[in-house]
Parts: sequence; C-alpha cells; structure tokens
Amino acid sequence: MTLEVELGADEDGVDRSGRPGGEDPGDPAGVVAGRRDADLTAPDQRGPDGRRIGVDVGSVRVGVALGDPSGMIATPLATLRRDERDGSDLRQLAEIVAEYEVVEVVIGLPRTLADREGPAAVAARGYADALTPLLTVPVRMVDERLSTVVATRALREAGVRGRKQRGVVDQAAAVAILQGFLDSRRSAGGGSGR
Repeated sequence: MTLEVELGADEDGVDRSGRPGGEDPGDPAGVVAGRRDADLTAPDQRGPDGRRIGVDVGSVRVGVALGDPSGMIATPLATLRRDERDGSDLRQLAEIVAEYEVVEVVIGLPRTLADREGPAAVAARGYADALTPLLTVPVRMVDERLSTVVATRALREAGVRGRKQRGVVDQAAAVAILQGFLDSRRSAGGGSGR
C-alpha cells in the first residue's frame, strides 16, 4: 500500500488539528503547511486526469519527472539544483507546473524501513511547505522508501555510472515516485487507463 498525504485542509477547508499552525511531526495523519492532510490512504478517484509531476527532494538536487496526460507513464524531466537560500528551485518547479499544465504535484516522503520520519522526511515536508503557496494545484506526498536505491541500481544495470549517474539519479528516483503513484491510482480506479 502506498502512503499518501495530500497537502490541504479537511473537506470543508478547516484545520481541525487544534494545534497552533497545525503542525505536529508525530501526527500519523501528517499535518503539513499548517493544514490537516486529507488522508493517508492509497490513491483513489479524487482529482482530475491530467499531467502530474513527481519530485524527489535531495539536499543537493531535486529530481523532477513528468507524467503523460493519461496517467500511464512517468518520464524523467529535469534535475534542479537545490537552493535553500534563495528558493530558485522552488520557483523553477512552479514554472514547470505552469508550463506543462500540471494538475497535481507528487513529492516523495522518504520514510525509514521502521516507518518513521527522519531528517530527509522533515526536509521533504519543509520543501512541500515552501512549494505549496507558489502553486494553484494540490501537492501530495507519497511514501518513497528506497526510490533512490532502486533508481541507482537500475542506472548501474543500464551501464550508467559515476558522474553521469549523479546527474540523472534524482530524475530516475522522481520517475520511480511518480510511476508508483500513477500505478496505484490506476489500480484504485482513479486513472483513465486509456
């Protein structure tokens, strides 16, 4: 089952967390950006068909993958240099969302094998918090355990190594994140499957 966290308020748009700012890292329902997440269920039929982007947030680079309009295939799109100081990567990502008429952003949430959130997950949530106000489309976080490990292995098996691998591993991880989401969404009846 895919862990899924959609950034946003409850159905009626109200934060019912009862906490200032709505944030509590220990909240199993995942409060992000001061608003209560919709759920932690597998993808369902919510949301329109259309292009989605997958995002793998790293400390140095941000991998971006683009889904086709039918929600079938994720492909590598870009690797952005992470810019925690000025946020230029966030602005570039917002431009990508507008350029490709994206209907949803899917960000990987790197949970540990013990199903906990470590520093990388905190960084991914922080990235989602910073990105959300720049967009007019939903931002959803999904469990991406081992996506970078899987991407690295696949690249190695394809003969891509060293410096060349560093340049594309983030994109490959973003593809793994988005493809997993698209597959789950389709199997739950939420994708067009055309």
